[in-house]
Amino acid sequence: MILFKLPWPPSLNTYYRHISRGKLAGRTLLSERGRQYRIDSLAAIYEQNVPTGLYQNRIGITIGACPPDNRKRDLDNLLKGVLDALTHARVIRDDSDIDDLRIVRGSKVPGGLLTIGLFELGVLQ
Repeated sequence: MILFKLPWPPSLNTYYRHISRGKLAGRTLLSERGRQYRIDSLAAIYEQNVPTGLYQNRIGITIGACPPDNRKRDLDNLLKGVLDALTHARVIRDDSDIDDLRIVRGSKVPGGLLTIGLFELGVLQ
């Protein structure tokens, strides 16, 4: 199992932006906050020397979500940004390779924090 930490992601509600004018009208794109989260996650992954391209089979991920404050939050709103960041950084090949996904709310931490555990699943027979 690989363990590492990532910054608190933006909510799914702010992760994408729908473009209504100009050449890109009608398209949905990654927002500025979403792009910044990818950059911040990539930096955290490199700082912690998280291996990339390690998993070639089915994987499991555990996420400890330590929020920045006591506001009510839906934990499932965190997943898209985190899994996309892991794919973008090539820590995982694709989030479709995940067969076991768990998320647990942790204690409040200033600024928020995610603890990530990655493990390869055995081949089911």
